[in-house]
Amino acid sequence: MAPTVANMAIDCASPCELALFRSEVTGQPADPEDGPGDTETAITLPNGTALYFNQVPEPKTAKNRLRLCLRPDTSRDAEVERLLALGASLVAGHRRPDGWGWVVLGDPEGNEFCVLLAEAERAALPPVSA
Repeated sequence: MAPTVANMAIDCASPCELALFRSEVTGQPADPEDGPGDTETAITLPNGTALYFNQVPEPKTAKNRLRLCLRPDTSRDAEVERLLALGASLVAGHRRPDGWGWVVLGDPEGNEFCVLLAEAERAALPPVSA
């Protein structure tokens, strides 16, 4: 039997602050028992997987090798604008002229995450060309 993914660990300097940002991103509440100064906290997603924020002493120094990819309910570009307004930063745009592609954003501590096309956008586009 295969294991179940219990959580995705995110190293950071300020777990509660980063959890509050990601709470706004995902629309899921941060653990109400945790607060500023705590060394760890989590957000549980509707599927049961947790985003686990763990305080570490060293800063982020390179590109993430693992990123969360978000599929919005609205549109990719509307979600990117919403997240930029929350404090995300633009890392890279991988939008193609044919409409396909994604956008890489950074959270307030520089951890990258992606915003993909919404399902409705995907359905409206022609098949990906090589």
